[in-house]
Amino acid sequence: MLNIKNYSKVYAGDKKACDNVNICVEPGDIFGFIGHNGAGKSTTIRAVVGVLDFTEGEITIDGHSVKTEPMACKKITAYIPDNPDIYDNLTGIQYLNFVADAYGISSAERADSIKKYGELFEITDALGNLISSYSHGMKQKVAIIGALIHSPKLLVLDEPFVGLDPKAAHTLKEIMKELCSNGSAVFFSTHVLDVAEKLCNKIAIIKGGRIIASGVTEELLGDKSLEDVFLEVVDNVK
Repeated sequence: MLNIKNYSKVYAGDKKACDNVNICVEPGDIFGFIGHNGAGKSTTIRAVVGVLDFTEGEITIDGHSVKTEPMACKKITAYIPDNPDIYDNLTGIQYLNFVADAYGISSAERADSIKKYGELFEITDALGNLISSYSHGMKQKVAIIGALIHSPKLLVLDEPFVGLDPKAAHTLKEIMKELCSNGSAVFFSTHVLDVAEKLCNKIAIIKGGRIIASGVTEELLGDKSLEDVFLEVVDNVK
């Protein structure tokens, strides 16, 4: 579903933010992307969703090139950044209808999705209010609903649990599982290692722009916790 092959990103001054990153996310995967601040997680994610150009390598989504077939990729992908910046001057329902229009979602289909996810995130009653009146957590919930409205094949999230209350975080985890059980894939970054350990069937750890460990979660961890493995590989790899 997502194939990142020999991806590198070089900024001005020859600073390499990402160096020869290789990641393969298959249908049904919940893939966790772990690393310290500045390790290259957000840079990689932004390249995957077409927000950031990249220097070397190839990124494909369901066989489509992010560089040469961007529209084909965007049609089947949803992206939620770490700080959802959605339109303050729209109401929640206006924003969701705007997103649904962009993806060509029928009135009946969007109504079903908005009803389902609005109730799950307990935000239905607030959808008529201006987004400018929302808390960070409410904005994040609306951004999540907007991302799910076209049933994406690939859901890409950058630190998705920051700002969500425990119930909403649990709801999002269950939605991620449901998506993947239907053949989609999830690729997300997080600092919450215990969540990644319990939720993800695959994990990659990045340090200084390079992947230093990657694989099936059970095989990667053995009898250790993700925290133990993370600290061990980060400390040992220069």
